[in-house]
Amino acid sequence: MSKQAQRGTATEPGARQHLSRLILTGFMGAGKSTVGAILAREMGWRFIDLDDVIEAASQRTIAEIFRDYGEADFRRREREAVEQLSNQEQIVLALGGGAVEDESIRSLLIHPPENCLVFLEAPLPELLARCTLGAKVRPLLAEPDALAARHTRRLPYYRTAHVTVATDGLAPQAVADRVLEHVSTLWLVNAGKR
Repeated sequence: MSKQAQRGTATEPGARQHLSRLILTGFMGAGKSTVGAILAREMGWRFIDLDDVIEAASQRTIAEIFRDYGEADFRRREREAVEQLSNQEQIVLALGGGAVEDESIRSLLIHPPENCLVFLEAPLPELLARCTLGAKVRPLLAEPDALAARHTRRLPYYRTAHVTVATDGLAPQAVADRVLEHVSTLWLVNAGKR
């Protein structure tokens, strides 16, 4: 668990803030979308996959945005989508793996006391093995030599999360259970309508 998680949120010591947004981050293959859907179901909250929001707004797939406009344009669209969602209540939000590289996005995710940013952590070989199991197109897998460097570059940003949950060797339900266990010790979590 991160130092920030150990001391709680940015409120007075010992006080627990009401949780409004549970946000999942981690490298591709961490299970953000799968675990996020489970968490939302169990909490009675809405699940939102940031990539789906970007695709709906753009009327293009993530792969098409990368191919036609490049990564910088995708990151701009990603930042705009996070800004639009920053006031939503009772949501579980699965970020794209690179969202935390943007300082303004990190600020929107970390500083509001009603947010909990959770880093789903696993070793890179396990993450990449998970990516080959699904049918989802992952543009960054086309550059295998750059993946390890990208993962290493992102780790310090992932580790700024309020909570870190190790996912290696765990089924998605077990990961969701661990997330809820950690989060409920630091925030007051109200169940939504199921």
